[in-house]
Amino acid sequence: MNAETGGKAPLSLPRYPRNVYVTTFASLLTDISSEMVVYLVPLFLSGVLKTSTPLIGLIEGVAETTAALTKLASGYLSDRIGNRKWLTVTGYSLSLAVKPFLATAASWSAVFGARFADRLGKGIRTAPRDAIIADSISAERRGDAFGFQRAGDTLGAFIGLALAIVVVYWSQQGSFELTGATFTTIVWLSMIPAAAAVVLLAWGLQERRKESVGARQSQARLSLAAFDPRFRLALASVAIFTLGNSADAFIVLLAQDRGASVLTTLLMVLLFNGVYTVFAQPFGKLSDRIGRRRVILAGWSFYALVYLGFALSSTVWQIALLWALYGLYYAMTEGAVKSLVADLVPGAQRGAGYGWLNGVIGLMALPASLIAGLLWQAIAPSAAFVFGAAMAGAAIALMMQVRLTDSRQP
Repeated sequence: MNAETGGKAPLSLPRYPRNVYVTTFASLLTDISSEMVVYLVPLFLSGVLKTSTPLIGLIEGVAETTAALTKLASGYLSDRIGNRKWLTVTGYSLSLAVKPFLATAASWSAVFGARFADRLGKGIRTAPRDAIIADSISAERRGDAFGFQRAGDTLGAFIGLALAIVVVYWSQQGSFELTGATFTTIVWLSMIPAAAAVVLLAWGLQERRKESVGARQSQARLSLAAFDPRFRLALASVAIFTLGNSADAFIVLLAQDRGASVLTTLLMVLLFNGVYTVFAQPFGKLSDRIGRRRVILAGWSFYALVYLGFALSSTVWQIALLWALYGLYYAMTEGAVKSLVADLVPGAQRGAGYGWLNGVIGLMALPASLIAGLLWQAIAPSAAFVFGAAMAGAAIALMMQVRLTDSRQP
């Protein structure tokens, strides 16, 4: 028996620090909310509001670019002021606050405003939230923690999409055309998990940083020149990879081109999210054991093979199988890349570091999709996926030049 505990066995410590649990469950709730709506917005715009396809693309492109730029600014600001918690809460709160405007939207401009504000909220919260996770756990367990967070996030996406399918089917009794009433109902329902996430973060998050104002301001840096050269090289690798990683909407289009129905396509998305959810944490833990770079290189290599598979596919079942395997690529890389940033960037610059990571990914996503669209139209659908595989190969070659001193790295 243990004398220090009065003969009782000591209570076991939680597997993760409190902030990891809070951010993970907040991400789960928020993704339930967002995934209930996000796949229906284009259908609402085109089917109910009769918005043109180019205008729909412009709305989404501007919204995502806004999020990318805001992530960089918010990450740096969290370093500068030394408060990551309330920036995170503010970002989640803004996305919640604009949902009533989306639910009552009667024109494309109203939807644009709501999407813009929602992505602004995402931009505000993402980098500070990631920095909170990295600040809250030791380097040896960062991959595990980020994998856990990504698993929760993706489980939320799975649940949200499943709920949307059920509500659409139930409210429209099998009709294939989305109605305005159904869309409005789903948006209002999506506010429930979004509100719960805000309450959880405001109550549960604990600020980790204790530096003085002077110390924070002297160490906070936005310029890339102030970062470790290895971080800059890794960031360039991510940029090249992302240039070939076009929007997953092209996989949706490919599935439809191969003969998949809308319901079949949504079920494929569910399968993808299920695979991602199951394997995100195991691969995050693997990066703790064998090194971030090994797992990232394996993930990017796997991505190249899957994209080549998409290029060669000719049947619906092949698309379904490849889309499931595509979830493995996400599981391999998402947590490992975020953990690599924390390994290469000191705590005082970590918010800006995550801002640069998320900002670069967001900014490169727009030309990536434009290039894919041009290749799709000018050559063939397969050309877009061959280009993606080629960019992955170039990114792999550059990432191999990132020299890491940790003995777990290759």
